[in-house]
Amino acid sequence: MSTGKRRVFDREFKLSAIERLHGGASAAALCQELQISRGRLSQWWSDYRRYGPAAIRKAGRPRKTDAKLIKSNDFETARKRIGELERKIGQQQIELDFFRLALRRIGEARRPSDAPGVKASMP
Repeated sequence: MSTGKRRVFDREFKLSAIERLHGGASAAALCQELQISRGRLSQWWSDYRRYGPAAIRKAGRPRKTDAKLIKSNDFETARKRIGELERKIGQQQIELDFFRLALRRIGEARRPSDAPGVKASMP
């Protein structure tokens, strides 16, 4: 029978459990060792995967404001990364165009060989 008192787990305890689970520990064995329910461990793992370490706090679910802040921060980070990648793609396209043109000019400049075994010459 329940005593009516809720167990409160500190952040370090939760993160330690998540790290062990991520490291390959058996969820069932971990729950038994730590004396927590499978649902509780699953919730911690889900919050961690969804919102990152910032979602793990002393007790309860992540606050909605925390989740919005995390998502907003992720959004800004993603926008910056997208901008970097788009610039990189643009630079790569310039390089590809340059090398295509150079190869085309080399191909056009090559003179066909006159005899078998004779290498083609370049001007």
